[in-house]
Amino acid sequence: MSHRILISGRCLFIALLLHTGVFADEKATPPNIVYILADDLGYKELGSYGQEKIKTPRLDALAVEGMRFTRHYSGAPVCASSRCVLMTGLHCGHSLVRNNWENGGWGERQPEGQYPLPTGTHTIARALQNAGYATGVFGKWGLGGPGTTGSPEHQGFDTSCTVLCQRKAHNFYPNHLWKNGEKMTLDGNGWFKAHEKISAPLATEQEYYDRYLRKTYSPDIFLDEALAFVDDAHAEQKPFFLYYPSPIPHVALQVPVKDLDAYPREWDEVPYLGGSYLPHPRPRAAYAAMITHLDKEVGAILDHLQELGIAENTLVMFSSDNGTTWAGGVDHEFFGSTQGLSGLKGSVLEGGLRVPFIAQWPGKIKPGTVSEFPSYFPDLFPTLLAVAGQPDTRPHDGQNLVPVFQGQELLRTKDLYWEHGDQQALISGDWKLVRRRLGKKNPTTKLFNLIEDPGETNNLATEKPEILERLLSISKNSRFPSLVFPNSGLDLP
Repeated sequence: MSHRILISGRCLFIALLLHTGVFADEKATPPNIVYILADDLGYKELGSYGQEKIKTPRLDALAVEGMRFTRHYSGAPVCASSRCVLMTGLHCGHSLVRNNWENGGWGERQPEGQYPLPTGTHTIARALQNAGYATGVFGKWGLGGPGTTGSPEHQGFDTSCTVLCQRKAHNFYPNHLWKNGEKMTLDGNGWFKAHEKISAPLATEQEYYDRYLRKTYSPDIFLDEALAFVDDAHAEQKPFFLYYPSPIPHVALQVPVKDLDAYPREWDEVPYLGGSYLPHPRPRAAYAAMITHLDKEVGAILDHLQELGIAENTLVMFSSDNGTTWAGGVDHEFFGSTQGLSGLKGSVLEGGLRVPFIAQWPGKIKPGTVSEFPSYFPDLFPTLLAVAGQPDTRPHDGQNLVPVFQGQELLRTKDLYWEHGDQQALISGDWKLVRRRLGKKNPTTKLFNLIEDPGETNNLATEKPEILERLLSISKNSRFPSLVFPNSGLDLP
């Protein structure tokens, strides 16, 4: 009997190691992790997702070399709350930051930042840092301004170079960034308003560029700093977590003029005169060129991993923080950015939440594979813990995707939940609950079968009352009220 118990115990121990990702050669170097996040990139704005006008060759190649997810969702339909979900693994019913929140206004000397993560927040960066990883973030932050508890250096990042404030990120030629908690002045970039409107087109294209471009393009700085971080970690023989939240392609429409040459002039017969963001003489070309610029940055990171000989031991992922915007001169209809889906950024409909997700991991992820497994931002927390071989002991709302990476059949055991302002959404199996205008006049509650109706055109709430009631019950139990972001439509009895 004792012999059988011993064998059973050993089997259980091995199973636990396999579950946590620890069962490996002790001398093997833990895998590096690269997570690249676009800003407002739509579900169909990459070639590998059906885009025909915007050139994204490096990201398309990444999909060929890895796995492309067709049902991946962001943490929220807007920036700050989505990034909070990503960093903490807690969906918007449990997370602290549940909407965009501003610490100041638009002036040059206004306070910077959004609602800060508090001291002690258990971010994925901190978990990996505690596991011996070098951790770095380069790009747009949005979870706390300078000098607050939410700034990256207080949230698990050893190295950072960011635009901390989302409002400042509206200008791709800011007069400063923040590097490791210190202000970093950018050469040749004087402050100017990122939201301007002109009453009539300017006389020449050059006049637009003279007004609304400067010398130093912030994404170029982020890329240089990210590559230097990889170099330093490699020199120190440490595994690294590179979080690269690019501000592209969030408006304003700003991109180096040379990048526009990749796109035809006949696209733009009418300039964008600004209003919510900056004017541009060639708005469609500018938007496409911004995405192509990001594609080149992805290529530079991938090439650098190859040059250092560490690509084979690196998991690379790419996604977007929410769907395509409706503002700032972006023509989502021209590009078919969310074709076949309803809604845009700010909406809990599919077009506001469903985003590209590509994962490449040589030797672990079979090239050219496609997954229909429904996944979202909270899943990254347990997934990266498993990749790093760390125990999964903290509360979170995600599900480990490593079995999906390995081609295994996996059942979704955790429902997907969102709330944003007067909206709430839940996906359970094939079904999606969408509630809008909560707490206002004429609220709506709809039920969709996403497998049969991904465009959310056929409301089945009346026809499927049992399913509707089940999802309403799940959604009610998927949240607790927030003192920081009170929600009158959801907090009422």
